[in-house]
Amino acid sequence: MLFSHPKDFTPVCSTELSRTAALKPEFDKRNTKVMGLSVDSVGDHAMWENDIGDVAKHFNGAPLNFPLIADNDKKVAELYGMIHPGELDNLTIRSVFIIGPDKKIKLILSYPMSTGRNFDEIVRVIDSLKLTASHKVATPANWKRGDNVIIVPAVKDDEAKKLFPDGWKTVKPYIREVKHQDLEK
Repeated sequence: MLFSHPKDFTPVCSTELSRTAALKPEFDKRNTKVMGLSVDSVGDHAMWENDIGDVAKHFNGAPLNFPLIADNDKKVAELYGMIHPGELDNLTIRSVFIIGPDKKIKLILSYPMSTGRNFDEIVRVIDSLKLTASHKVATPANWKRGDNVIIVPAVKDDEAKKLFPDGWKTVKPYIREVKHQDLEK
Protein backbone atom coordinates (compact mmCIF):
# COMPACT_ATOMS: atom_id res chain seq x y z
CA MET A 1 0.00 0.00 0.00
CA LEU A 2 1.37 3.35 -1.06
CA PHE A 3 -0.43 6.39 0.30
CA SER A 4 0.36 10.06 -0.20
CA HIS A 5 0.11 12.99 2.17
CA PRO A 6 -0.36 16.62 1.11
CA LYS A 7 2.43 17.93 3.31
CA ASP A 8 4.40 17.20 6.49
CA PHE A 9 3.14 18.82 9.69
CA THR A 10 -0.49 18.83 8.59
CA PRO A 11 -3.21 17.80 11.04
CA VAL A 12 -5.15 15.17 9.09
CA CYS A 13 -2.00 13.51 7.73
CA SER A 14 -0.51 13.23 11.21
CA THR A 15 -3.59 11.34 12.42
CA GLU A 16 -3.55 9.09 9.35
CA LEU A 17 0.10 8.12 9.70
CA SER A 18 -0.43 7.43 13.39
CA ARG A 19 -3.51 5.28 12.70
CA THR A 20 -1.70 3.33 9.97
CA ALA A 21 1.17 2.68 12.40
CA ALA A 22 -1.36 1.29 14.90
CA LEU A 23 -2.77 -0.99 12.17
CA LYS A 24 0.65 -2.17 11.00
CA PRO A 25 0.25 -5.59 12.70
CA GLU A 26 -2.95 -6.06 10.66
CA PHE A 27 -1.12 -5.15 7.45
CA ASP A 28 1.72 -7.51 8.43
CA LYS A 29 -0.77 -10.39 8.96
CA ARG A 30 -1.94 -9.79 5.40
CA ASN A 31 1.63 -9.70 4.05
CA THR A 32 1.05 -6.08 3.01
CA LYS A 33 3.92 -3.60 3.02
CA VAL A 34 2.97 -0.02 3.87
CA MET A 35 4.72 3.09 2.56
CA GLY A 36 3.74 6.71 2.98
CA LEU A 37 4.80 9.51 0.65
CA SER A 38 5.09 13.26 1.03
CA VAL A 39 6.84 15.83 -1.15
CA ASP A 40 8.86 17.07 1.83
CA SER A 41 12.47 16.23 2.68
CA VAL A 42 13.93 13.43 4.79
CA GLY A 43 14.87 16.06 7.40
CA ASP A 44 11.28 17.30 7.60
CA HIS A 45 10.06 13.70 7.85
CA ALA A 46 12.43 13.06 10.76
CA MET A 47 11.11 16.10 12.66
CA TRP A 48 7.49 15.22 11.80
CA GLU A 49 7.99 11.69 13.15
CA ASN A 50 8.17 13.10 16.70
CA ASP A 51 4.88 14.94 16.20
CA ILE A 52 3.23 11.79 14.89
CA GLY A 53 4.25 9.97 18.07
CA ASP A 54 2.61 12.72 20.14
CA VAL A 55 -0.52 12.70 17.97
CA ALA A 56 -0.82 8.92 18.47
CA LYS A 57 -1.81 9.45 22.11
CA HIS A 58 -4.89 11.46 21.07
CA PHE A 59 -6.11 9.63 17.96
CA ASN A 60 -5.94 5.89 18.69
CA GLY A 61 -2.62 5.57 16.90
CA ALA A 62 1.00 4.58 17.30
CA PRO A 63 4.41 6.12 16.55
CA LEU A 64 5.59 5.85 12.94
CA ASN A 65 6.80 2.29 12.19
CA PHE A 66 6.92 2.11 8.39
CA PRO A 67 8.82 3.95 5.61
CA LEU A 68 7.85 7.47 4.61
CA ILE A 69 9.17 8.39 1.17
CA ALA A 70 10.68 11.85 0.75
CA ASP A 71 9.57 12.80 -2.76
CA ASN A 72 10.81 16.41 -2.80
CA ASP A 73 11.51 16.24 -6.54
CA LYS A 74 7.87 15.05 -6.98
CA LYS A 75 8.84 12.24 -9.38
CA VAL A 76 6.65 9.63 -7.68
CA ALA A 77 3.80 12.09 -7.06
CA GLU A 78 3.75 13.11 -10.73
CA LEU A 79 4.13 9.50 -11.96
CA TYR A 80 1.06 8.42 -9.95
CA GLY A 81 -0.96 11.59 -10.62
CA MET A 82 -0.87 12.70 -6.99
CA ILE A 83 -0.55 16.47 -7.47
CA HIS A 84 -3.79 18.36 -6.69
CA PRO A 85 -5.06 20.02 -9.88
CA GLY A 86 -5.58 23.73 -9.27
CA GLU A 87 -3.80 23.62 -5.89
CA LEU A 88 -0.20 24.33 -4.98
CA ASP A 89 2.14 22.12 -6.99
CA ASN A 90 3.73 20.84 -3.78
CA LEU A 91 0.54 19.41 -2.27
CA THR A 92 -0.25 15.82 -3.11
CA ILE A 93 -3.75 14.39 -3.26
CA ARG A 94 -4.67 12.19 -0.29
CA SER A 95 -4.39 8.99 -2.39
CA VAL A 96 -4.11 5.29 -1.62
CA PHE A 97 -2.73 2.73 -4.06
CA ILE A 98 -2.96 -0.98 -3.35
CA ILE A 99 -0.44 -2.75 -5.56
CA GLY A 100 -0.67 -6.53 -5.94
CA PRO A 101 2.15 -9.07 -5.96
CA ASP A 102 1.90 -8.96 -9.77
CA LYS A 103 2.98 -5.26 -9.57
CA LYS A 104 -0.41 -4.10 -10.89
CA ILE A 105 -2.51 -1.46 -9.19
CA LYS A 106 -5.56 -3.16 -7.67
CA LEU A 107 -7.17 -0.12 -6.03
CA ILE A 108 -6.93 3.66 -6.16
CA LEU A 109 -8.74 5.79 -3.59
CA SER A 110 -8.48 9.57 -3.46
CA TYR A 111 -9.79 11.77 -0.69
CA PRO A 112 -10.06 15.55 -0.43
CA MET A 113 -7.43 17.26 1.71
CA SER A 114 -10.01 17.93 4.44
CA THR A 115 -11.14 14.31 4.88
CA GLY A 116 -9.11 11.66 6.66
CA ARG A 117 -9.00 8.20 5.17
CA ASN A 118 -10.78 5.20 6.67
CA PHE A 119 -7.96 2.71 7.17
CA ASP A 120 -10.34 0.04 8.50
CA GLU A 121 -11.94 0.18 5.03
CA ILE A 122 -8.53 -0.18 3.41
CA VAL A 123 -7.82 -3.31 5.50
CA ARG A 124 -11.27 -4.63 4.46
CA VAL A 125 -10.42 -4.08 0.78
CA ILE A 126 -7.09 -5.89 1.19
CA ASP A 127 -8.97 -8.85 2.72
CA SER A 128 -11.35 -8.84 -0.25
CA LEU A 129 -8.52 -8.60 -2.79
CA LYS A 130 -6.65 -11.51 -1.21
CA LEU A 131 -9.78 -13.67 -1.01
CA THR A 132 -10.96 -12.97 -4.55
CA ALA A 133 -7.47 -13.52 -5.99
CA SER A 134 -7.30 -17.04 -4.53
CA HIS A 135 -10.92 -18.16 -5.07
CA LYS A 136 -13.41 -17.62 -7.87
CA VAL A 137 -15.60 -15.32 -5.80
CA ALA A 138 -16.49 -11.66 -5.44
CA THR A 139 -17.43 -9.76 -2.31
CA PRO A 140 -20.81 -7.97 -2.10
CA ALA A 141 -21.45 -4.45 -0.85
CA ASN A 142 -20.35 -3.82 2.74
CA TRP A 143 -18.71 -7.27 2.91
CA LYS A 144 -16.53 -7.95 5.93
CA ARG A 145 -14.16 -10.85 6.55
CA GLY A 146 -16.28 -13.88 7.45
CA ASP A 147 -19.38 -12.71 5.57
CA ASN A 148 -20.76 -14.75 2.69
CA VAL A 149 -19.37 -14.15 -0.80
CA ILE A 150 -20.65 -14.51 -4.35
CA ILE A 151 -19.46 -17.04 -6.91
CA VAL A 152 -18.29 -15.13 -9.99
CA PRO A 153 -20.57 -15.47 -13.04
CA ALA A 154 -17.77 -16.97 -15.17
CA VAL A 155 -17.95 -20.14 -13.02
CA LYS A 156 -20.66 -22.40 -14.42
CA ASP A 157 -22.64 -24.69 -12.10
CA ASP A 158 -20.66 -27.83 -13.03
CA GLU A 159 -17.38 -26.18 -12.04
CA ALA A 160 -19.01 -24.57 -8.98
CA LYS A 161 -20.04 -28.04 -7.72
CA LYS A 162 -16.36 -29.02 -7.68
CA LEU A 163 -15.13 -25.74 -6.19
CA PHE A 164 -17.91 -25.45 -3.59
CA PRO A 165 -18.93 -29.03 -2.69
CA ASP A 166 -21.00 -27.84 0.30
CA GLY A 167 -23.23 -25.98 -2.13
CA TRP A 168 -24.48 -22.44 -2.38
CA LYS A 169 -27.66 -20.42 -2.15
CA THR A 170 -29.04 -19.12 -5.44
CA VAL A 171 -30.40 -15.61 -4.86
CA LYS A 172 -30.84 -14.91 -8.59
CA PRO A 173 -29.55 -16.99 -11.52
CA TYR A 174 -26.52 -14.68 -11.62
CA ILE A 175 -26.05 -14.41 -7.82
CA ARG A 176 -24.88 -17.57 -6.09
CA GLU A 177 -23.95 -17.00 -2.46
CA VAL A 178 -21.43 -19.23 -0.70
CA LYS A 179 -20.25 -19.22 2.90
CA HIS A 180 -16.84 -17.64 3.44
CA GLN A 181 -15.95 -20.41 5.91
CA ASP A 182 -16.34 -22.99 3.11
CA LEU A 183 -13.41 -21.37 1.31
CA GLU A 184 -11.06 -21.81 4.26
CA LYS A 185 -11.33 -25.63 4.41
